[in-house]
Order: sequence, then C-alpha cells, then structure tokens
Amino acid sequence: MKIFDSHTHLNDDQLMPDAAKYNQHAQQLGVVKLANVGSNTKLNNASLALAHQFDNMYSIIGWHPEDSIYFHQKEADELIQQLADDKVVALGEIGMDFYQQQSPKRIQERVFREQIEIAKQLKLPISVHNRDAFEDTYRILKEAHIEQVGGILHSFNGDVEWLDKFLELGMHVSYSGVASFKKTKEVHEAVKHTPLERLLVETDAPYLAPEPFRGKQNEPAYTLYTVEAVARFRDTNPDEIAAATYQNTLRLFGIEE
Repeated sequence: MKIFDSHTHLNDDQLMPDAAKYNQHAQQLGVVKLANVGSNTKLNNASLALAHQFDNMYSIIGWHPEDSIYFHQKEADELIQQLADDKVVALGEIGMDFYQQQSPKRIQERVFREQIEIAKQLKLPISVHNRDAFEDTYRILKEAHIEQVGGILHSFNGDVEWLDKFLELGMHVSYSGVASFKKTKEVHEAVKHTPLERLLVETDAPYLAPEPFRGKQNEPAYTLYTVEAVARFRDTNPDEIAAATYQNTLRLFGIEE
C-alpha cells in the first residue's frame, strides 16, 4: 500500500524539529509521499526547506486567509519567485475563513483572488482553505473560472449539496481525520458520493488527528487511518482507496514517478 498525504504541516513549529522521525514513521505505515503546506513567509520557507531535504516531500506555498492582512506587493513578488521551485506542486493554502476573522472579509477576498490569478498565470492547482465560508468560497472560485487550473477543497467538511457544487467547478476533494469522526454524518455522506477520480486524503497535521487518535497531536503517518475510514464508508477496501488517491494526487500535482 502506498499513500500520499496531500496536505500536512511538518513545517509547523510543533513538528519540524522532528521531521525526520515523523517521515520515517509515515513510511512505516505506507505514507510514502507528502506535501507540506505553507501559509505565510515563515511557513512557506520551511515547506521549501523540507522539500529539498527529503526526496519524498513536496511543497505547497501561499498565504492563508488568516495571514492575508500581511500580504502586499513584496509578499506577492516573493511568492511568485518561490513558486518557480521544482518541488512546488500547488499554490496554497488560500481561501476564506470566517471563524475567527483575523483578517477582514474584504482583504481575505482580495488576497484569495490575487493568488488564484497567480496560480492561473503559472498553471498551478490551488489548495483551498474554507472555514464557515462555503458561499463566498464557491462564488469566488466560480467567478475566477478555477476549472482552468483545478485544485483541492482541503479537509472538506460540507454536505453532499456543497460537494456537488464544487465538483461542478472541477475541484478535487480531500478528506482529513474529520471523515473518521463518529458524529460527522454529513462528511460521511460526502465521502460516499465523491467520485473516486476526484478523491484525495490528508492529515492536516498537527491538527485533526483521526480516530483512534482524536484529540492528540496528528502526524502524516495517520493518513492510513483516514484511508481506512474512507474505505469503510465507501464499502470498499483500504488498498483501493490508497491506490486511487495516490494516483489522483500524482496526476493533480504533475508528479511523475
């Protein structure tokens, strides 16, 4: 079994000092490739550093909506330069977050749109963060014609109706440990209805650890348990889910083996 953790954060301060240990554990559980996702200057730089330190790691860099208030022309120029790196496979995580709103909605939208345009210019898929902002996220992606480059709804936690809307835009959908939680019934239904060719898996470590580790620090190795949960709700075996999501991620990120 080979698994690709499409969205994780070994570049986070909690995990990066022990990145080699977490990477070794991941490979022991079949998680042979992973993409570390940035959200600001510090975490983007750390993601790139890990991608060049470990052959099986890739980099996704961009500016998170919570950090969008700090995104100006200097940061945009730096981001464009870094996106040319061979180990960068997508632009992210970008999007909208109305949960805490550390950045005003109008700034979040401006920065989201600006980064989508950069992704389109560079022909890179995007990794989208959406928290309590389904309507705005969908509207912006649709108006931007995101189907031109595609992307991922990371850690999807919506219902089947929202799933269908984003699938119509050509988006892929990635499931995290949330899909394994007992009470997330809407997510379970979305898992069942996601076309196999659009399905990805992730950890979002160090957050959202799946069952049986819920509430503890997450790590890339635990993608295995999300694969098992997805397989259970789709009434199939984990090997099928691992193989399909692995190939889907390679194809979306343009990685050749």
